[in-house]
Amino acid sequence: MTIHHLALHTDWTHAQHTGEYLISTLGRTLEQEGFIHCSRDLDQLHDVHTAFYTHVTEPLLILDIDPTGLDIRVEGGFPHLYGPLPVTAVTSARPYTR
Repeated sequence: MTIHHLALHTDWTHAQHTGEYLISTLGRTLEQEGFIHCSRDLDQLHDVHTAFYTHVTEPLLILDIDPTGLDIRVEGGFPHLYGPLPVTAVTSARPYTR
């Protein structure tokens, strides 16, 4: 099973240097939100993009995440990661195309 997260390219680049990704969603950190928003599949991820990211001009990435060993809770139909996302749990970071 894989879950997904929509990330700004600059946020992912920063995480690669620190070893942890700490952004919950656009403009909100893990500390502010309490968890990292994820999507169960690419259809759900595209819905998130349509609802919140259409105005973003910075390149976006899809982070494919192996949830093994992570504190994932499904709430309101969405997987939420409680805690930082280790970069080692990201199996792929690929461009998001609309």
